[in-house]
Formats: sequence, C-alpha cells, structure tokens
Amino acid sequence: MSEHAEPRPTPTPVLAAGQRTAIRHFSHDDAGEFTTAAERSTALHHPWLFPPLTAEAYTAYAGTLIEDPARAGFLVCERPSGRIAGFINVNNIVAGAFRCGALGYGAFAHAAGRGLMGEGLGLVVRHAFGPMGLHRLEANIQPRNTASIGLVRAAGFRLEGFSPDFLFIDGAWRDHERWALTSEMLPA
Repeated sequence: MSEHAEPRPTPTPVLAAGQRTAIRHFSHDDAGEFTTAAERSTALHHPWLFPPLTAEAYTAYAGTLIEDPARAGFLVCERPSGRIAGFINVNNIVAGAFRCGALGYGAFAHAAGRGLMGEGLGLVVRHAFGPMGLHRLEANIQPRNTASIGLVRAAGFRLEGFSPDFLFIDGAWRDHERWALTSEMLPA
C-alpha cells in the first residue's frame, strides 16, 4: 500500500475508536498490507520481535489469533484511512479466578513515534477490561527495549519484577521486565 493510497473499506468491524486510531480483529484479507508493513519494519523490530513476512506465515499467525480462544489479536489502524499502524495481541488468556492475558505488540515503521500505538493500546486495554472480561494484563519486555517500556509505562502499567532468561528470542534466552495493569488501576 503506498503512502498516498485511497482509503479502503475496513475488512472487519471496528471494535473501538479513538481520535486517531481504531482497533479491529485480524482478518486473512490483511496479509498483503501486514506483511509489506512488517518487511519495511524489520530494522525497527530487530531484535525484539519477528512478525510474519510472507503470506503463508501471516496465514498461520492470523489463524491462531482468529481461532484460538486463548488469544485475541487486534490491528491498530489509522483513522480515517484504515491503514494498519501496528498490532497488539492478548496471548495466554486465562479465565476463571485469574482473568489475565499477556500482551505482545509492535508498531510498523511508518507509524513509529507518532503516538498511534499509545492510543491503540488504550483502546485494547479498555476492550480487554470491558467486553473481554479480563482483570489483568501483563507485558514482558526486554530491559533495553526502551520504546516498549515507554509505551506500557505511559499506559499506566507498573513494573512488577525481573525474569532472567525468560523468553527464547533471536537465538538466545532473554531477560525480561514484568509490567502489569489491572482494571482497578484505570482512571474512571
């Protein structure tokens, strides 16, 4: 999709909208736009995350977000164009007394540093604590990933601890800081 592309219809319904962004679920029809944006964002993402870069990889990735009840994927889209700015996934959703999910997210290069992901994260948090019925969201972040830490800190997450050798990323076990937000921490 070019920088000056015409607005296109949104393939899946908008779940929530802010001033500059809206969130919606992934669809299989987003493969081309998503993978093109991911490919153009490789330098931004490395060494923190590795979103799918091919249509086949996207199909598998989106399929788990669409079909697995323990995961919910959200695309953060610019308004009014609908262009995908990034993604925020709620993974490892546990119901019952825990009612928790773990966040995974990434901005695309054309949207980085513009505040779009901050607004999108606020929309996802409200959706998770509202319609999804969650009580707690967690984000595990490598300590040198200052942009990611800034995103969750600005959203009101609190630092809860440090986990050495927590996740296997980019060929090695990586330390992570544990950040969390509960529904009681949100402003009224």
